[in-house]
Amino acid sequence: MSLIAFDFDGTLSDSEMTVLLAERAGVADEVAEITERAMNDEISYAESLYSRAELLGGLDETAANQAFDAVRLRPGAARLMKRLRADGHHVAVLTGGFERGVERALEREGAEADTIVANRLPIANGKLTGEAEGPLIEGTKDDALEELAAELGVPMASTVAVGDGANDLPMLEVAGLSVGFVPKPAVRPVCDAVVASMYRLGKVLEAHGVLSEAE
Repeated sequence: MSLIAFDFDGTLSDSEMTVLLAERAGVADEVAEITERAMNDEISYAESLYSRAELLGGLDETAANQAFDAVRLRPGAARLMKRLRADGHHVAVLTGGFERGVERALEREGAEADTIVANRLPIANGKLTGEAEGPLIEGTKDDALEELAAELGVPMASTVAVGDGANDLPMLEVAGLSVGFVPKPAVRPVCDAVVASMYRLGKVLEAHGVLSEAE
């Protein structure tokens, strides 16, 4: 068994949850600028997430749920996840994004992850509070990957990490196989392979013996 850890926004999904939320809150430009700076490793992910959550404060819960409902998986992502699980691998989503968006996107496609580690945007009195909470704000994805691997009894050499942005760098650096999904310039140098589609990712995993070849 291998442990396959996916980032979500920009990797499994071509949606950006904070952008979808920001559009409904009328702060899309401000949030996009902060997101880009974080993905290029210009500011810390924690600083960027707290800043974006603050901008989203006051957004109505109904509008927030509409944004989460708009999150979509990339073409082929659900099928690849199903193949990995059918081959006996543990599929994890390690994301600085938000649980509700991940869960709804997976449910829509009939896909499943064995583990989801994600953050949350608290709600009070029917509105986002402007705060953020969760294990992957101050915590890093390398720790999350190593802890999950240890829990499952999977050696780090048998782990695969797939991501695109600066907050994925820690897990990409410690994984046995690191794959960049259209990675940012700061991320590309640490990747063992770079892909731009779920189809190509499947081929990379087949080439490394993680997946059996598709019939």
